[in-house]
Amino acid sequence: MVERIESLKAGIVGGFSVCFVFVLLSALNTFVLAKYFQNLASLHSDVNWHLWVSGAIATFSGLLFGVTYRYIIRSDKNPQLKAGGVLAFGLVRGLTQIELGLNSNITIWSFLVLAAESLLWFVFAAIALDFAIKLRWVKPFSSI
Repeated sequence: MVERIESLKAGIVGGFSVCFVFVLLSALNTFVLAKYFQNLASLHSDVNWHLWVSGAIATFSGLLFGVTYRYIIRSDKNPQLKAGGVLAFGLVRGLTQIELGLNSNITIWSFLVLAAESLLWFVFAAIALDFAIKLRWVKPFSSI
């Protein structure tokens, strides 16, 4: 039961950190990048149900990442495991967005920006989780 609670705590840290970055990057898209990329303006035009659903999906993805990341890194200090976990989540989401862009009539550039955002989400979540583990808010999974 203790391991489940620690996993839940890791998931909460991951979910909140991805949600935070999602809000920041959505604001950046809406107020800065949309001036240069008209396609981003259409993707994030105003606060509507689409943005709320995207935020919920991002938060849930962060929760899943947090739980998984805790099991991936265990108590190891292997940077390749950490990078692999981040890239696995970030690339799955990012490459799907690029594929969506290739199958649409919209230019690919805005989808490349969204794919880069996906990687940033999970990089930020990994940093937050490493920080939480370092402060002992979350205990790493012990490899028995």
